Amino acid sequence: MTDTTDDIAEEISFQSFEDDFKLLGNLLNDVLQREVGAQFMAKIERIRLLALSASNMRLSGIENMAALLEKQLASEISEMTLEEALKLARAFSHYLTLMGIAETYHRVRKGRSVTHLSKSCDDIFSQLIQGGVTPDDLYDTVCKQEVEIVLTAHPTQINRRTLQYKHIRIAHLLEYNDRPDLGHEDREMLIEDLVREITSIWQTDELRRHKPTPVDEARAGLNIVEQSLWKAVPHYLRRVSTALKKHTGKPLPLTCTPIKFGSWMGGDRDGNPNVTAKVTRDVSLLSRWMAIDLYIREIDSLRFELSMNRCNDRLSRLAQEILEKETLSENLRESRNQPLSRSQLKLHGQQAPSLPTQLPDRAGLPACTDYTDGGSQYPKLELPGTDYMPLAREDGRENSSKDLSPNIPKLSANGSSANSNGSSTAVTSRGSFSSGQLLAQRKLFAESTIGRSSFHKLLEPSSALRPGIAPYRIVLGDIKEKLMKTRRRLELLLEDLPCEYDPWDYYETKDQFLEPLLLCYESLQSCGAGILADGRLADLIRRVSTFGMVLMKLDLRQESGRHAETLDAITKYLDMGTYSEWDEEKKLEFLTKELKGKRPLVPPTIEVAPDVKEVLDTFFVAAELGSESLGAYVISMASNASDVLAVELLQKDARLAVSGELGKPCPGGMLRVVPLFETVKDLRGAGSVIRKLLSIDWYREHIVKNHNGHQEVMVGYSDSGKDAGRFTAAWELYKAQGDVVAACNEFGIKVTLFHGRGGSIGRGGGPTYLAIQSQPPGSVMGTLRSTEQGEMVQAKFGLPQIATRQLEIYTTAVLLATLRPPQPPREQKWCNLMEEISKISCQKYRSTVYENPEFLAYFQEATPQAELGYLNIGSRPTRRKATTGIGHLRAIPWIFAWTQTRFVLPAWLGVGAGLKGVCEKGHTEDLKAMYKEWPFFQSTVDLIEMVLGKADIPIAKHYDEVLVSESRRELGAELRRELMMTEKHVLVVSGHEKLSENNKSLRRLIESRLSYLNPMNMLQVEVLRRLRRDDENNKLRDALLITINGIAAGMRNTG
Repeated sequence: MTDTTDDIAEEISFQSFEDDFKLLGNLLNDVLQREVGAQFMAKIERIRLLALSASNMRLSGIENMAALLEKQLASEISEMTLEEALKLARAFSHYLTLMGIAETYHRVRKGRSVTHLSKSCDDIFSQLIQGGVTPDDLYDTVCKQEVEIVLTAHPTQINRRTLQYKHIRIAHLLEYNDRPDLGHEDREMLIEDLVREITSIWQTDELRRHKPTPVDEARAGLNIVEQSLWKAVPHYLRRVSTALKKHTGKPLPLTCTPIKFGSWMGGDRDGNPNVTAKVTRDVSLLSRWMAIDLYIREIDSLRFELSMNRCNDRLSRLAQEILEKETLSENLRESRNQPLSRSQLKLHGQQAPSLPTQLPDRAGLPACTDYTDGGSQYPKLELPGTDYMPLAREDGRENSSKDLSPNIPKLSANGSSANSNGSSTAVTSRGSFSSGQLLAQRKLFAESTIGRSSFHKLLEPSSALRPGIAPYRIVLGDIKEKLMKTRRRLELLLEDLPCEYDPWDYYETKDQFLEPLLLCYESLQSCGAGILADGRLADLIRRVSTFGMVLMKLDLRQESGRHAETLDAITKYLDMGTYSEWDEEKKLEFLTKELKGKRPLVPPTIEVAPDVKEVLDTFFVAAELGSESLGAYVISMASNASDVLAVELLQKDARLAVSGELGKPCPGGMLRVVPLFETVKDLRGAGSVIRKLLSIDWYREHIVKNHNGHQEVMVGYSDSGKDAGRFTAAWELYKAQGDVVAACNEFGIKVTLFHGRGGSIGRGGGPTYLAIQSQPPGSVMGTLRSTEQGEMVQAKFGLPQIATRQLEIYTTAVLLATLRPPQPPREQKWCNLMEEISKISCQKYRSTVYENPEFLAYFQEATPQAELGYLNIGSRPTRRKATTGIGHLRAIPWIFAWTQTRFVLPAWLGVGAGLKGVCEKGHTEDLKAMYKEWPFFQSTVDLIEMVLGKADIPIAKHYDEVLVSESRRELGAELRRELMMTEKHVLVVSGHEKLSENNKSLRRLIESRLSYLNPMNMLQVEVLRRLRRDDENNKLRDALLITINGIAAGMRNTG
């Protein structure tokens, strides 16, 4: 079960879930009978039954018999040939994946069938009104809410995107199977479709053979928007609006957007040298291109729908102006009586027909039916990554695969754009071409547009010649024309070609796009056609308000040390000394003085090392794109006020340089600069750093003037957990947030906390609702930013129905935390006890992980950590620096490796020692009271209990017995004893008799997987044993990677 969606596990109807899995499992059996033969199928079934019997014995407490059956299972697996092992791994991996699909769909089914859904807007609004919140306060709080979900490319999504598409298709077929009106023939056809999908999955390579590029990762994020969020957002906003109208009498304002989306895909360069300034620029432009492409499709549908003639005077005048402009344009063209020049073709070749000539698929259906993808004749932006084909081959020739969209901008693997003959042109952000290249590019472009305008004239007459044409269609036709010019302009920018469009001919901001749409809406309302206004048009206005012109604003992230290196190069060049050697006060004095100045600091003639140049180029790109396209600039490993001012200075300097080149101010505003506090040491100093920053007059005035008096601060869950253990990290994060909020309050500055959560509990994951509800009082005052990473993006937002539910949960959780903040600790004694538990827990964790000389070797032997790099699931390296220690290992592979062995050590190590230490001092009753009355402590203990429910001591022991050197096995035995002691004390505190007692649905889901999951672990152990003796054997490596996929599917999370 996915950690972050366990909060709705209880909504699963087990009978329906089991029926669906039985159907899918039987169909997979049929496919395997054909693919691998009856003899091997009998072996698969024997392995499954052995595992099922063993797990049933263990669940019944018959440990000795379970151990005998597990020994027999391991023995039979060890005798398999490599070919048999490969087929078994693939089969069980697909069983687990199909079980996950059935489970995901049943969350959709249950959400649809329950009349009163908990944590829905209707539910929470009702609770708040009944609890004394006035309708006006509720309405104002919802309308002012600002939540941003930031999708990241953290490498934890293990499934290829090809397979993700197929899994979604199976989920849709399960939904179709639920229809009560299906006849016998329809059901037979549906079964055939399922068999085809499962056969296709079996015959598809489940392994990525190449690492994705940052552009591939960005395309995957954009695909989530197109396949799901695009449909989910209007439905979610309708739910909010309907509930608001029911409980306050007023609907949600049309342009109000309680939730928006951001992205790190293509902007997160922390430890990833593959994310360059060029990549960031191209990903941002590609995101804009896709937004415009999606809007064009919506406008096409609207033009068919809004066929009426009645309108208000303002819309009538606008339509008349558009017709007069078009008539004038046509008369001028005809009077010349000559063909258009190529430069004119550039401007007019994309002119849209006044009226569409073919009804788009599903245009006749209401917007609320758009959950299922019925297709369209308009080119859809399909963005396959390395799963499908490379966009540009290393030899420079274009891939021969068929383009999925005729105008889709092409990017090469490194993010540079590719011209029409496939050659890659790597240029700086401002671009430079030889005259020959430029002429060739212009010729190709001009030739590609010849005849388009004439073709449209033949297709239909000008709207100016047709009296009585619907005014809405005239206005929407003009909008489409501008959108198409906007899209073509972006294609030119991606190709680094000159753009000669007049600013009046394209949309730059969402306000420009919204203006005519809102005019159409007001006209329909005033003419008694409100029912039409509140349909597809309202949905489009809400999409524009939410997604803007970029879908997701791109954050930039870089490590603080890289900025210091850049300032070192500048100060040395200017003979000012070495910046990084100065003390903090001298740094602040220098930075503040330069920030107050009006001249650029960096000379245009400066020559610097490539790493420094890349940092400077990134700031130039940020200045060129501005805050219309980009979100925040996040500083990882921030520890001082100078880290923030350094970025402010580099940003200011780049904007001065770019505005000088452009001869006008930079587009948009300055980016928000967000310090990210990650380690325990930095978390403890976070409040002091913010106080220091806000005490600087220049900075405080800058925040008020440029960011509306709003300071954003990010806290990191992953590195703090790896640094000190989950319990200590949780407590330090809680205190740091409270301190940062207090610091901002002292200076009258509003604060938004940005939570860098991972998917797994070891990296700060957990149920969304629980996480938000357990924040320190006052830390969620209507605003929140949070990352959604890797496999969690697909799990939470892969289907529109699930995405709608998740967005609603974000809204209601933030609303409750704002209007009914969680309780603080009842007395100081509770905080003192937390300090004591944290201290003991941290000591235990660090003494094991960092101070025990045998631990690193044990970790490398007992887990597949060293082999995880072969998965090709991310563009960035697994380590920040080229060392072998735990310290520079990223948090994701650290968690990932322990999740594979079912030991999940990072999430619980040290917790048992801390609880035991406090209980032995006579504070057991205090801990029980804390669990009942303090939401933060309760959620921390519940999450640890959830992890312990997924841990499996016999499986972890099996890894040790086969893979670990005899001299280190005692360390493993000691850790297993530590796990059992942790379980004991967690149950004492929670008052539960057994793990997951308060979430029986989760426990049953875990148990249902064991007959497939346990053999996968045993097979992984056997394959690891063989591979470590024959590490060049590619088939063994493939078998290992397939077991990793299967176990990740069974555990429902990776890192």
